[in-house]
Amino acid sequence: MAHRPKRTFRQRRADSSDSDGAEEPAAGPRVPEEQAAPGSEEEGQPPGGGRGEAAGRPFRGRGSRGRGRVWASSRRVARAAPGGDGGLGAPGDLEQQESRTVDLSTEEEDGPQHISGSKDDHSSSSSSSSTLEEEFSSIVNIPDAAFIQAARRKRELARARKDYISLDVRHPSTVSDMKENSEEDPESEPDDHEKRILFTPKPQTLKQRMAEETTTRSEETSEESQEDENQDIWEQQQMRKVVKITEGRDIDLSSHSSEFQTVKKFDTSISFPPVNLEVIKKQLNTRLMLLQDTHRSHLREYEKYIEDVKSSKSAIQNLENSSEQALNIKFYKSMKIYVENLIDCLNEKIINIQEIESSMHALLLKQAMTFMKRRQDELKHESTYLQQLSRKTETSTNGSLAIDEKTQWILEEIESRRTRRRQARALCGNCDHQEGASSDDELSSADMTDFQKSQGDILQDHKKIFEDVHDDFCNIQNILLKFHQWREKFPDSYYEAFIGLCIPKLLNPLIRVQLIDWNPLKFDSIGLKQMSWFTSIEEFMDNSTEDSKKEDSSDKKILSTVINKAIIPRLTDFVEFIWDPLSTSQTTSLITHCRMILDELSIWENEVSKGKQDLLKSIVSRMKKAIEDDVFIPLYPKSAVENKTSPHSKFQERQFWSGLKLFRNVLLWNGLLPDDTLQELGLGKLLNRYLVIALHNAVPGPDVVKKCSQITAHLPEKWFGSSAMRTSIPQLENFIQFLLQSAHKLSASEFRDEVKEIILILVKIRALNQADSFIEEYHLDHLKSVISEV
Repeated sequence: MAHRPKRTFRQRRADSSDSDGAEEPAAGPRVPEEQAAPGSEEEGQPPGGGRGEAAGRPFRGRGSRGRGRVWASSRRVARAAPGGDGGLGAPGDLEQQESRTVDLSTEEEDGPQHISGSKDDHSSSSSSSSTLEEEFSSIVNIPDAAFIQAARRKRELARARKDYISLDVRHPSTVSDMKENSEEDPESEPDDHEKRILFTPKPQTLKQRMAEETTTRSEETSEESQEDENQDIWEQQQMRKVVKITEGRDIDLSSHSSEFQTVKKFDTSISFPPVNLEVIKKQLNTRLMLLQDTHRSHLREYEKYIEDVKSSKSAIQNLENSSEQALNIKFYKSMKIYVENLIDCLNEKIINIQEIESSMHALLLKQAMTFMKRRQDELKHESTYLQQLSRKTETSTNGSLAIDEKTQWILEEIESRRTRRRQARALCGNCDHQEGASSDDELSSADMTDFQKSQGDILQDHKKIFEDVHDDFCNIQNILLKFHQWREKFPDSYYEAFIGLCIPKLLNPLIRVQLIDWNPLKFDSIGLKQMSWFTSIEEFMDNSTEDSKKEDSSDKKILSTVINKAIIPRLTDFVEFIWDPLSTSQTTSLITHCRMILDELSIWENEVSKGKQDLLKSIVSRMKKAIEDDVFIPLYPKSAVENKTSPHSKFQERQFWSGLKLFRNVLLWNGLLPDDTLQELGLGKLLNRYLVIALHNAVPGPDVVKKCSQITAHLPEKWFGSSAMRTSIPQLENFIQFLLQSAHKLSASEFRDEVKEIILILVKIRALNQADSFIEEYHLDHLKSVISEV
């Protein structure tokens, strides 16, 4: 940034150009003499001698810029000592008259005044002083005392109005005449060596302080206006410089462009090859085609944008005109709040549900383990007793076996229960029942009372689970009604939210509560289709507005999902821990429920679910365990079993019929379990390993034929449904051989009717080749009609 221009000052010249200065006489009786020698002008000094300075004291300027300037000079010839009273010396002591020239018109000047003066030598002769006095008196009129006093007062008032700093500070040790002179003449200043540095401000009167503040404000205002004016001038100069530089650049650019245009002029002397119109036409056509393609693409985009704008406007209009939006939002908010409250309720109650389920399961498991352990203990003690009896090794003095009290008590308890069961069958008229075919699942009165009490307590807790809950949050029908309203009002959002997949999870805890007192092993247990939750779900599925032809409909899978997630796991627990395969009543009831559940799943599912596979695996595993742990058919000498009333014969008969009952219970799963699995379990592990061996040990006769007929009666007919079969299934080969051996033995005896029964058994199990061979061997032509009928 360029420097601002400096201020210029000018100095008023003296009235007379011939003299260096004018002496102003001292006014007042107590003004000290002050001598100022003005600089003498050189001969070659230009006009305006005030601007040249002579050698001597340097000039001093008082006052600030804008104040009136006072330019004065004085000459002192001799210094008189002050009087005792502070007055002036005698008039005779003054050797030199003072002359002063006061310029009162300098208050309006802007530039500082330069005062130059010099002191005359005090030893100059009186003749020279008189000469100078005469010279000055001839040029300047010396004013009188009144005029000097008036001028002094005028200066003092001007200094009071302006920002004037008094310079009348004197050293305390100075002479009194100097003090008096300073009081009388404020313009008189001491020399440099007489000055005293002021370290504290001189006290001022109130009037002086007010005048000083007023002068400072006016001076600042004038300075600011002057500075603003200079700033504006400086900015205008800078702008003019910039405009000149820009114009110069434009001139240069125009000159360069004109030169460039001059260079680029076309030279007409250059010759070009001939123009091919076909090539130009082809290029133009190609360019036109490209432009047309671009235009068409732009048109398509434009049409697309127009359609988008129209659809957006229509959507906005539909939303603005729709008066049901508030109701829709209110409905969605209410459903959101309802579902959140329902989930919170179920999360809080699920712990109680699990505890009650565990208590009921533990109670039933304890009862099942009691029956199983008791049966195994009784079988062990009875078998040990019979072995001891057959050996006749440890006898007492009276010929009876030495057995412990526990075994004796167990045998008596077994016999008492059998007696009660025979009496009960006699009352019912079931006299054809075989010993060992009944389920020994009786409890004592004390055990039954404890069981019923514990079960009642659990059921009481079960009723208290939702006693503090509103029906809208614990009644399955009310819950499904809420979702049915959603499906009816807003089907799109209902199916987009996959509510059909969420409903089974919400209903699972409520269904488990209803299944706490449900025992699928009890013959009189209620079926699932008769339960309230099952019918409610079926009604909800039937009222579905979704396309019924869609196989993957989420609402159509609600029931199957509930069965997989809630019913099948509970059935699996019953099969693994509580079910007794030797109990026909439990097996029949379990098969009924499983068949209904699996049939229901097959309607809605094309593939076998994991829950179904786990259930079937648990059934097979439990039957294998029962065959290995609960089937025991001892083999005794024929001499011991020929007597039908002997303990050995009765025990063997009971165990055979118990194994045959398990054989029948296994084959009752026909249609639910695969055929190869049933053949492996029923024929391979049970029939061939236990039953056929027991038949070989028995005495041939009507009892053996009856047992064989019972075995054949339990075989599924579909295994032998093919009319082209001439041989039976491989797993029955041992059984067929035993039948043939029994027929050979009976043909030589008086049991002719039993032989015919054996032939009929062979025909039923499709062992036709073996039957033909036996008939031909023994010339039983009257039995060929039996084979021909098949």
